[in-house]
Amino acid sequence: MRAMVLDRPGQPLTPVERRVPEPRAGEVLIRISACGVCRTDLHIVDGELAEPKLPLVPGHEAVGRIERLGAGVGGLAEGERVGMPWLGWTCGTCRYCRAGRENLCPDAAFNGYTRDGGYADYALADARYCFPVRGDLVDAEAAPLLCAGLIGYRSLRMAGDAEAIGLYGFGAAAHIVAQVAAHQGRQIFAFVRRGDEAARAFALSLGVVWAGWSDEPAPEPLDAAILYAPVGALVPAALRAVAPGGIVVCAGIHMSDLPPFPYSLLWQERRLVSVANLTRRDGVEFLPLAAEIPIRPRVATMPLAEANAGLAALRNGAVSGAIVLTT
Repeated sequence: MRAMVLDRPGQPLTPVERRVPEPRAGEVLIRISACGVCRTDLHIVDGELAEPKLPLVPGHEAVGRIERLGAGVGGLAEGERVGMPWLGWTCGTCRYCRAGRENLCPDAAFNGYTRDGGYADYALADARYCFPVRGDLVDAEAAPLLCAGLIGYRSLRMAGDAEAIGLYGFGAAAHIVAQVAAHQGRQIFAFVRRGDEAARAFALSLGVVWAGWSDEPAPEPLDAAILYAPVGALVPAALRAVAPGGIVVCAGIHMSDLPPFPYSLLWQERRLVSVANLTRRDGVEFLPLAAEIPIRPRVATMPLAEANAGLAALRNGAVSGAIVLTT
């Protein structure tokens, strides 16, 4: 099989040929057809997330068909379409797992980070952490739902019952969240990099009520703001934008350092929280909702061999929606 491998952070991925692995007990072998290029992949490749498994096959927005079942796997069948998300394994016994907060498990394993992921023709996954992927989306359209969609959904849930929501950074996650929020009758305000007219137009095409630059004030007080751009300097701007009692949700796994800001921005019971990973419950709730709405991700596809070009396009902000590698 073909795989794109990270040997050392800061270097391009290397194309290699490997033997197709055999699933162990509790695992499934997935024949990958599409895998999204997520900003988390970029953080890993660029060395901003410490201690990845090396050598590593990145990728955790993978969709494909089950090729083989390992011993003891139930509830899934060969040929079934499944998704392989970021969360790849948890201990099940720590206080977080027992409380239904497996996203905080200190021993968790992650696909495309501490386990080989989906930038390949085949991937192994723990069967308990795969999601059936149903609905009429083609595989390349379904792939971004596995992280951009799931993390976006989790961040939207953390915003509570907010009606006016600002989204800072309008990429893969935000363009999915905007569709969910519209379905729920909420108002979305999009904040993009100054001068990025393509991103502004993209946001407006999805029905946001306003789209402007991330360094300008919101046109009205917001109930919540969600930061998808990994830019710490946007946190004070988001706090200024939300009304008293509002919440700012930092949705990324990595962010540049926050600058100092006056306590007055946090005062009046404004809250600043972060999203960490996802739970299987998120997938059980979100994926059927995505099919019901239905969510239509905008994707640009590239062959697997062009993974480095896909990462570069994401790094340079040269894409609207999501980049997906196809096999």
